[in-house]
Amino acid sequence: MNRLTTSWGAYDLTRHPVDPRDQLRAWDASDEYLLEHLDGLTESEGLDGRKVVVLGDRWGALTTALAAYGPVQITDSWLTHRATEENLARADAAAGALLTTQDTPPDRIDVLLVRVPKSLALLEDQLHRLAPALHADSLVIGTGMVKEIHTSTLELFERIVGPTKTSLAKKKARLIFATPDPGLSRAADPWPYRYELPTGIGPMSGRTVTNHAGVFCADRLDIGTRFFLGHLPAGTDAARIVDLGCGNGVVGTSAALANPGAEVVFTDESYQAVASAEATYRENAAGKAEFLVGDGLAALEAGSVDLVLNNPPFHSHQAVTDSTARRMFADARRALRPGGELWVVGNRHLGHHVTLRRIFGNCRTVAGNPKFVVLRATKR
Repeated sequence: MNRLTTSWGAYDLTRHPVDPRDQLRAWDASDEYLLEHLDGLTESEGLDGRKVVVLGDRWGALTTALAAYGPVQITDSWLTHRATEENLARADAAAGALLTTQDTPPDRIDVLLVRVPKSLALLEDQLHRLAPALHADSLVIGTGMVKEIHTSTLELFERIVGPTKTSLAKKKARLIFATPDPGLSRAADPWPYRYELPTGIGPMSGRTVTNHAGVFCADRLDIGTRFFLGHLPAGTDAARIVDLGCGNGVVGTSAALANPGAEVVFTDESYQAVASAEATYRENAAGKAEFLVGDGLAALEAGSVDLVLNNPPFHSHQAVTDSTARRMFADARRALRPGGELWVVGNRHLGHHVTLRRIFGNCRTVAGNPKFVVLRATKR
């Protein structure tokens, strides 16, 4: 737990789930920069009595610090929502509302604060969704680390919101100032995006997938997933299969087509991902399926799953970490029945086989190429 000190108070903030081994803070210099700027606004420019929306708050630091103004938080992350709830409770505070990127946005926004996301597509989609609620007097400020803000980022604000400029850098962070132009002519929101899969990748060959903005490799099939699709188990006796970290659902849908008698559970902490997975599945498969937004397999009972399929991430926003993969593997072991299997695809250099042997006591290589490896661990 770390303490963020602002002019509104000092707050003990954590990420979710709390991991004593995780030294990453729940905020960074860009959050501090934005809060310092807001504190320096004049009374007429300030937040009092205005409808404040916080888009993309990473772990609830901005929402918690500005709780006195009743901000509406909009995020794609289930984990961010849980962290925000915990941080607000610790501060004995409350937000105006916690919305997802799939929810209907407010119909009026006086102050829009944007924590620039890693995904430019997600920023594009959300600005399109929120721009109609802005008016000529709306205050729009973005924030991010210098390495996260590019010319393309500024062009999006310019094209969807209005004239845009940036601040000087401070502690490697920068602010973005956009002036809403009510008369601006905007193109249609291009999201969600659909594309046809290549041939030679199993049951999903030539089929179409749906991708909401911000989903991993939303405009194309990534090479790791493509390799995985060519080596998924088929014709198994698995009654319940989980696509863990489902993304657009292509892996789980392929498993459903190859194992028509199985129930498939799609789960991800991203609201955009689960919406994509459901759209992909509904278009290409039939049968029993469940779609869960949450923390891995926490919502499933222990010993209730026969097969888990997983392409784990190795980034948490801008930080490179294997903590998410470790948690996914441990979660899978808990959810699997004895004899159940976890199948994982990953870059060779990540060394997932070491972690799997530590958690499961075994690990077998199913397939590999110079870049990727498919691994199988069995719960004994």
